[in-house]
Amino acid sequence: MTAIPFAISARHKGFNRAEIVDQNFIEFVQLWQGEVHAAPRDDQPVLPGSVLDARGFRELLESQLISRHLDLMARVLRVQNKVFYTIGSSGHEGNAMVARLTRHTDPAFLHYRSGGFMAERFRKLPGMDPVMDSTLSFAASKDDPASGGRHKVWGSKPLWVLPQTSTIASHLPKAFGTAVAIEQARRIGHSLPIPDDSIAICSFGDASSNHATAQTAFNAAAWTAYQKLPAPVLFVCEDNGIGISVKTPTGWVASNFQQRSNLDYFYADGLDLAEGYAQVQRAVEHCRTTRRPTFLHLRTTRVMGHAGTDFEIEWRSIEELFAVETSDPLLRSAEIALESGLYSKEELLELYEATRKRCFAGAEEADRRPKLERLDDVMTPLAPYTPAKVKAEAERADYAERRLAAFGGEAKLPESQPPRHLAIQIGQALHDVMAKYPESLLFGEDVAQKGGVYTVTKGLHKAFKNTRVFNTLLDETIILGLAQGYANMGMLPIPEIQYLAYFHNAGDQIRGEASSLQFFSNDQYRNPLVMRIASLGYQRGFGGHFHNDNSITALRDIPGLVVGCASRGDDAATMLRTMMALAKVDGRVCAFLEPIALYMTKDLYEAGDGQWQFAYPAPGEAMTLGEGRVYNDDANDLVIFTFGNGVPMALRAARTIESGQGWKVRVVDLRWLAPLNDVFIAAQAKSARRIIVLDEGRKSAGVGEGVITAIVEGGCGSTPLERVVGADTFTPLAGAAFLVLPGEADVVTAARKLAG
Repeated sequence: MTAIPFAISARHKGFNRAEIVDQNFIEFVQLWQGEVHAAPRDDQPVLPGSVLDARGFRELLESQLISRHLDLMARVLRVQNKVFYTIGSSGHEGNAMVARLTRHTDPAFLHYRSGGFMAERFRKLPGMDPVMDSTLSFAASKDDPASGGRHKVWGSKPLWVLPQTSTIASHLPKAFGTAVAIEQARRIGHSLPIPDDSIAICSFGDASSNHATAQTAFNAAAWTAYQKLPAPVLFVCEDNGIGISVKTPTGWVASNFQQRSNLDYFYADGLDLAEGYAQVQRAVEHCRTTRRPTFLHLRTTRVMGHAGTDFEIEWRSIEELFAVETSDPLLRSAEIALESGLYSKEELLELYEATRKRCFAGAEEADRRPKLERLDDVMTPLAPYTPAKVKAEAERADYAERRLAAFGGEAKLPESQPPRHLAIQIGQALHDVMAKYPESLLFGEDVAQKGGVYTVTKGLHKAFKNTRVFNTLLDETIILGLAQGYANMGMLPIPEIQYLAYFHNAGDQIRGEASSLQFFSNDQYRNPLVMRIASLGYQRGFGGHFHNDNSITALRDIPGLVVGCASRGDDAATMLRTMMALAKVDGRVCAFLEPIALYMTKDLYEAGDGQWQFAYPAPGEAMTLGEGRVYNDDANDLVIFTFGNGVPMALRAARTIESGQGWKVRVVDLRWLAPLNDVFIAAQAKSARRIIVLDEGRKSAGVGEGVITAIVEGGCGSTPLERVVGADTFTPLAGAAFLVLPGEADVVTAARKLAG
C-alpha cells in the first residue's frame, strides 16, 4: 500500500483523532501515485486474482464510506446534543463483506461496530435507507425504526437484524440457539419464518471472545457438532487487537480458536476487500452447506478510539496511534478504487464528500424528528398485555384429539383422576400445554427419560419424543440461549432451570437479553418463553443454600418479566395455561416458580388428611394474570398475605390464631409475584383490622416490601401490620435452615403482637 502522509498528524499531536483520520483519507487520495489499470466491467474482478467483482467493490466501498461518515458525524454532533452515541465502527468496515455474502433472512446478532455490515445489508431490500435509519437511532428519535428511540441499536425487522444493546458476548448463546432452532423446526414439522437453509450470524470483538458467556456458546456449539447435530452458526470475531484499552496478546485469537475441535476456523483479512472477500466467502459457504458451527476470524483495526469520550492520546503513544491509523481499511479501499481505474481521484473524493453531506443531512433531519417525551410511550413495548386475547387463548380447548394422544386415552385424562399433589398436577399441565401447542419444546438438565430431579416431567419424553422433550448439557446459560433461539424462530420454549440458585449463573440471558428484546425493538421482535424453576426453601434441612434459594427479588427486579408461584396443583395448571397464552399472544417472558417443598405435599393439617391435593381443572379453565386466591373471604380480624410455601403454613397458623385469639383469619395467596396486583392487595387490606405479611424471601429483598407498599399506597397504612420474613443470610444445611426461614410459630407470634 502507498505510504500515507502524516504531516497534519505529526504537527498536531493533540488534535481530535477523528479529524486526523478524516484528513488522512483525503490526503492519501490526493497524493496517491500508483499505477492505474484499465477499469474492469461490473462482472470482472476488481483487481487481477480477486474474487470480488467491480460492482461488488463499488457497493462495498459505498457501504464503508457510509459507516465511516456516520462515525465522523457522531463525533461532531454529540457536542451539540444532536446525537447520543459515539461507539463507532471505524476500522471494522470490512464486516460489510459478511453482510454482502449472507442473506437478509439470515438472522444477525451484531457487535456494536457493525456500521459497515448494516449499510451493506440495507442493499438486500429495495427502498431502504441506511443513513436515515441510522441517524434516527443516533438521535434517539421516536421515529427510529429499530428501537423507537429507546437506544442506539443496530437492528431491523425486515432485515432480520435482532437489536442488541451491549454486546459483550451476551448475545452469543441466543445466536447459537437460533441456529439450532433453524434445524429443530424441520424435526418437529414447524414452519420457519425464514428459509430452511438459513444460518445465524453473530459478531463480536476479540476481547469479548474471552467472556464466560462467549465461551459457553463456543463450547455448546462444539458439543453439538461433536454429536453430529447441525448448528449453522457463523461466529464472526472482529479482531482489532484491543478491548477499550486492554490489548489482546498478539496471535491470541488464532491460538485459542484455530485448533479447537468441532468449531471450524477460517481467517479473513477485513482490512482488504480485494483479498478478504474470498476468505469470507469460504467461511459463509462452509457454514451454510455443512450446517456446522463456524468461526470466522476477521482481521480489523480500531481507529478513533473506543468512543467519543476515549481520548487515546492520553494513554497511547503518538507512534502507536500513527501505526493504527496507517492500517485504516478505508485507505486500502481507496487504493483499490484508484488502482483498478474504477475511480479517479476527483471522483473518489467527490463520493467521499457526498457521503459526508448525506450523513450530516440525515442527522440534522433526525434531530428535528420527535423524541420520546412521555413515560407511557417509553414503556409501551416493555410488557404488552391484551387481557381479552390472553384469556381467550388460555381457555381455548380445541385440541381434544391431541390431548387424548398425549394422555393415552379417555380414562387417563387428568380431570378424570382423583385429586393429586402439586408435582403430579404440574406434569399433567405440561402434557396439556404441549398437546395444545405443537410448536412447544421442553428441555433442560435431566428432564427427558429421567423425568427431572423430582419426576415432575415424568412421561413427557414418552408422549412427545426426543424432538420435543430433550436433555441439554449442564449449562443454564445455554438452556436460556436455546430458549431465545427457539422463540426467535416462532416456537414456544419451556426451559427448565433445575434450581433457583442455578438461575443466577445465567440471569443476564433473561435480564439483558430475553426480557429486553421487546423494549429495545419497539415490540417488533419477541422472546416468548415460559421458564420453569424448582424454587424456594423448606426442604427439611436437605440441600442447603443451593436447594433452598429464596432470592425471588433477582427475578422481580427484571423489567417486563412475569413471575408466578403456585402453591397447589390446580393453581399450577391454570397458571401455566395463562403463562403459555401470555407468551403466545403477547410475546411475554414468564418465570414459573415451583415450590420444591410442596411438590409431594398431600396433607395440610394432619398426616393423611389429603387436604393439599386438588382436582385437575378441566380444559377451558385458566387463571387471570394478577388473580389471587382468598381463603375464608369473610374473615376480617386478621388478613395474612403470602405465597408459595407460606400458603399452607398460614392456613395452619390461622387455626392456632383462631383458637388462641378468637379471631377470624383470612389468608390471601398472591400467586402472581411480578407484577404484583396492587389493586387486589389494597382491596383485601381495606377490610382488614390487622395484617400480617408472610414472606419466605429475605428481609432486605423479598416480596413483602412490594405488598406493604401496595397496602400503604392503597390507603391502609394505618392498619396494624406485622411482617414475618426470612433472615438476611444464605440457607444452611439440616435443622439450622429453619432458624433462617419463617415458620408457623413466627406467624402465631406476630398475631400475638398485633393482639397486644
